[in-house]
Amino acid sequence: MSTAVVRTKADIGRVGFVGCGLMGSGIAEVCARAGRDVVVVEATRTAAAAGLERITRSLERAAASGRLSGAERDAATDRITVTTEMARLADRDLVVEAVAEDERAKLEVFARLDDVVERPDAVLATNTSSIPVIRLAAAISRPQQVIGLHFFNPVPVLPLVELVPSLLTGEETVRRTHAFASEVLGKEVVRAQDRAGFVVNALLVPYLLAAVRMAESGTASALDIDRGMTLGCAHPLGPLALADLIGLDTVRAIARSMYEEYREPLYAPPPLLARMVDAGRLGRKTGRGFHDYGGSGGGAMREDGAVVAGAAGPARPVHGRRDGEQPT
Repeated sequence: MSTAVVRTKADIGRVGFVGCGLMGSGIAEVCARAGRDVVVVEATRTAAAAGLERITRSLERAAASGRLSGAERDAATDRITVTTEMARLADRDLVVEAVAEDERAKLEVFARLDDVVERPDAVLATNTSSIPVIRLAAAISRPQQVIGLHFFNPVPVLPLVELVPSLLTGEETVRRTHAFASEVLGKEVVRAQDRAGFVVNALLVPYLLAAVRMAESGTASALDIDRGMTLGCAHPLGPLALADLIGLDTVRAIARSMYEEYREPLYAPPPLLARMVDAGRLGRKTGRGFHDYGGSGGGAMREDGAVVAGAAGPARPVHGRRDGEQPT
């Protein structure tokens, strides 16, 4: 008679995160709302406080809109601990790395997790949107337990998760992670090969970069490029507004990773994107990108080199020059 242990979705009850930015906080929130015990680790007390505030605000909005009851909001809040102590992840069944899209930073996190996490079969997942999972898995002593688990922003709203096993990921890790994402979190799971960009970004990023090149060449203003796709193709956001939402630094990082893998010109970050990142115009998170979100001036780039404010309503000229580069 077989003695194999049959695991259920309840097998993953304690979830940990490294990083509490937009993605880490969003995934932590949905896990807490699904009844899981959540520990989130941030690098500093300031970042930890900001991350906890971000989660709390999101839960408050969900309760105010009727998507959660007050009791459900309070219960989810009580399940979340945000700390600066990596050792608090020792007892986790699943840990999700959600730091910046930088391979060196992610490798450092996985090296720490390899030392800290005690459960022998704990799943170590990465929320990378473009870095091949095998590079992270091969750097630690338990590569069979490493998998890509790529969520989309805003995590509480968007239903998709990309599940990305590497060549070394064990079938049990795949099964447990798939069950957790679909049965516990209620997400729709798409399984992708471990190639830079996976499914969604392999299609999306060339489109975003093409829009940047169009603005860069003066073919049309950022405002009109976005209006063309929202009004002409029924997209909920234009490509440049979407790049601003993602974060232009993140778009550039994804593009660089994909270009490194494929060496195809359509993945190469345009100069405009790089200039904008260098200038600190990263999109919504800084208040300025291709459009103005209430930051210190700036806004959408016009074909004549001026900058116009706001993606909605009449655009008005704002002093400035088209000195940005690629969205990421």
